[in-house]
Amino acid sequence: MSMTGEKDEGLRARSKPVSAHSNDEKDNPHPTETPAVDDRSLNRAIVSDLNVTERDLIEAKATAEEMTLDEVRTLMRNVLKIHHHDPNFPQTVLDKINEFLGNDTIFESPDNYEDLIFEMKVEAALITNNSPYSEVRAVVDNHDDPATPSSTIRAWVIGLIFSCLLGFINQLFSIRMPMISVSSNVAQLLAYPLGKFCERVLPDVGFTLWGTRHSLNPGRFSKKEHMLITIMANVAGSTPYTNNIIWSQYLPRFFNQRYAGQFAYQLVIALSTNLVGYGMAGLTRRFLVYPAYCVWPASLVTIALNTAFHSEENVAVEGPFRRSYRMSRYKFFLLGLGAMFIYFWFPNHLFTALSAFSWLTWIAPDNLNLSVITGFNNGLGLNPWPTFDWNILNFDGTDPLMVPFFSTINKFFGMAIGGLVIAAFWYSNAYSTAYLPINSNLVYDNTASFYNVSRVIDEKGLFDAAKYEAYSPAYLSAASLVVYLCFFAIYPATLSYIFLNHRYEVTMGLKNLWNSFRRKKNAEQEEYKDVHNRLMARYKEVPEWWYMTLLVVAVGCGIGGIAGWETYTTPAVVFYGLVLCVVFVIPIGIVKAMTGIEVTLNVIAEFIGGSWVEGNALAMNFFKSFGYVTCAHALWFANDLKLAHYVKIPPRQTFVAQVIATLASTFICVGVLNFQMNDIPNVCTKDAPNKMTCPGINTFFTASVLWGTIGPKKVFGHKGQYTALMVGWPIGLLLPVLIWYVQRKFPKQKWMRQIHPIVLLYGAIPWAPYNLSYVIPSVWIGWLSWIWCKNRFLGFWAKYNFVLSAAFTTGISVAGIIIFFALGFNDIEVDWWGNSVVSQGCEGTPCTLRTLAEGEIFGPAPGHFT
Repeated sequence: MSMTGEKDEGLRARSKPVSAHSNDEKDNPHPTETPAVDDRSLNRAIVSDLNVTERDLIEAKATAEEMTLDEVRTLMRNVLKIHHHDPNFPQTVLDKINEFLGNDTIFESPDNYEDLIFEMKVEAALITNNSPYSEVRAVVDNHDDPATPSSTIRAWVIGLIFSCLLGFINQLFSIRMPMISVSSNVAQLLAYPLGKFCERVLPDVGFTLWGTRHSLNPGRFSKKEHMLITIMANVAGSTPYTNNIIWSQYLPRFFNQRYAGQFAYQLVIALSTNLVGYGMAGLTRRFLVYPAYCVWPASLVTIALNTAFHSEENVAVEGPFRRSYRMSRYKFFLLGLGAMFIYFWFPNHLFTALSAFSWLTWIAPDNLNLSVITGFNNGLGLNPWPTFDWNILNFDGTDPLMVPFFSTINKFFGMAIGGLVIAAFWYSNAYSTAYLPINSNLVYDNTASFYNVSRVIDEKGLFDAAKYEAYSPAYLSAASLVVYLCFFAIYPATLSYIFLNHRYEVTMGLKNLWNSFRRKKNAEQEEYKDVHNRLMARYKEVPEWWYMTLLVVAVGCGIGGIAGWETYTTPAVVFYGLVLCVVFVIPIGIVKAMTGIEVTLNVIAEFIGGSWVEGNALAMNFFKSFGYVTCAHALWFANDLKLAHYVKIPPRQTFVAQVIATLASTFICVGVLNFQMNDIPNVCTKDAPNKMTCPGINTFFTASVLWGTIGPKKVFGHKGQYTALMVGWPIGLLLPVLIWYVQRKFPKQKWMRQIHPIVLLYGAIPWAPYNLSYVIPSVWIGWLSWIWCKNRFLGFWAKYNFVLSAAFTTGISVAGIIIFFALGFNDIEVDWWGNSVVSQGCEGTPCTLRTLAEGEIFGPAPGHFT
């Protein structure tokens, strides 16, 4: 690895003590003499081998000189246990550690191995006093000043304002087509000038409570205050998932249960699903928050933006074109945001062909095969460069600048393999898929029309077997079949993968959790403590009973809501969600923390719930909600806890901020829900004003009928039309075993270590409606960032990469909001070729391989299926 371009940065870097108990902050370093470099060739070798900037090397060397050989050997043994299967951990460092530990003569004659021993001491210093990952070192400060305030009056006021605003806006427009949502990035952007305004105009007056002074203006608006506001906005921005249930119950054309309009009922079930994840998140801290291997890539972008606002340090770095770059992160962020804000008007409104750049189909829009293979809207999307829209690349929240490149490339290969299977299904007419669009997420009947769920239920919304047999089975597109196959595979694969590769980490977490209940606070654990854990040890931890109390409250609200009203559902559904979460939260949490990829439990929750309460769509909705939300919220809250861990916000302040923001947002969302239901005329119909047509609610109700009323047994069970897809379960169980075996059979093939079976399977899940066009550009950009730039200009990459990701994402959010209210809300459109070409031919109306004559059907005739 060439590290040219780091020399000048290292020479300019300021040295300062590296200590978990130092109060110095990286944002305000004290200039000192730069240590002389004794051996430049050795330094360059270490920089290359350990994937470290010379700046970080200067810090690590001071600590390395104080470490003994035995200390390093003990530490490296533990490091190897934890990071041996870690795809984020640099392979070159693992090779050095294996060389170090595998040669006993090093410890017998250390004078003969001075260079290797010095490298291992430097790596040990990096691990204990910083982070083993260059991406974390790039944005996370390894110093802390406990005197820096975070829970201030102004932080709470600003945080609550944004919590209420995000809850209000996101709930109000959640039923619009297209919907609009405000992300926490926007709140983070706007909170900074508000905080600085308060810093300048508010007086320093306050009061003392329990020995702590609380002032309206405690001084400089700090990065900890800013991050606390961001965390509050982040937890408040998601609307209650149970609102989907309320809509499906309340609307006359669905279940028509008028009691669902009662505020008390809406509130208790919303509080239950919103709070139930906190209890699980608290129990997962020792698995998903404290360990160094849990990077949480998404959090690095948020911290990079926070650092850009608050860092006064601006070290020049060498980068591409043999230039030295001195622009500050803050200025770089503003330029990136401004550029994306201006540019996004083109692919999003003025020239939408830049977004869906399906240039191959423009050659012959009505050519079936060309459109099916290369089409952006309705095809497989095989196109070397299919979009100029950054928002397309971030379709699943994993933009290529944020997640490690191994995640991007695994996701691409998973989607590509899935595309081959989809094409095979469609062109062979397997399961009558040739009569349907190749890449659709809709459900069809035997006439290739959208499935009319009202034709299979009675007046109470329950399954009617006679109506079903007189109508049609439910049919899925070729892409949907592959999606469900991979969903069935990814759940056992996740458990299998974690057992094979990360059982040591899970066991270590269980020991730490057990000791926390036994109050063994000073018990020595096998896990090494990185600098962030040692710095956070100064602050009081949140007791387990706080989280357990919230869990009990959430369970009580859930039972009260389900049992107190006529829901036709057993209160056991709440415990079903908890059990499902207990089984999966650690495995999928480890995968997300390391790869940025989240395995959701919505399909397995539907599958089990629909089998349990077959024929009862409403009950299945509750099973789905608690089965999915419990684990999803636990992971979201754990991510926020990692943010606070990185920025050194006291845990108890983070806990209170999360809970208060969640409560405020829940009340706001439920209030807005009542307004929508009662004060918007013709809501959720085509005649609704301002396009409040509820597309998501319609999809939710259709899924509830298919999985609850018709039930998975008829679709995937014995003699169901898609029984063969159940092969996904054993495939998922065995795939990690096969990859694990091959990786150990050929240990010298280093690239095999980057094969991740969970991300491979996840890659095929976005099909229907997404396709390769959403992933292919990420491969080129991810390689350019994480491989080419990072390996050649690590200092440049560390300074700007995550800031650029934050700038682009924030610019899109701000531009999207303005475009929506200025143009989309008023139905202002630009009619010209650059906007109409994206919907020509098969790209406008999906084409099928086979068509039906009038009155003809496919599949078994009515009366010949049950």
